[in-house]
Amino acid sequence: MNIRPMTLDDYHAVMALMAGTPGVAVRAADSPEAIARYLERNPGLSLVAEDDALIVACLFCGHDGRRGYLHHVVVDREHRGRGIGRALVDRALDSLAAL
Repeated sequence: MNIRPMTLDDYHAVMALMAGTPGVAVRAADSPEAIARYLERNPGLSLVAEDDALIVACLFCGHDGRRGYLHHVVVDREHRGRGIGRALVDRALDSLAAL
């Protein structure tokens, strides 16, 4: 499993993962332009997990200078129970703490 910072090139795969996950809504606020601005404001904080180059999990993370936020922590149903979500959250929290 490879965990790395999310880039705008991941947009379509991440949106497909989110749209295919029950209980997760993709809204107009999740447009490519909005996601590009979010990633630019919070460099390196949002993450994806890949299994053989396939994105199987994602986490959006940001901060306002004082508080950190986790949004859309999603793991593909077939990849759950392997600690992927926990690994994403741990890495995001470590990154926030470092800031």
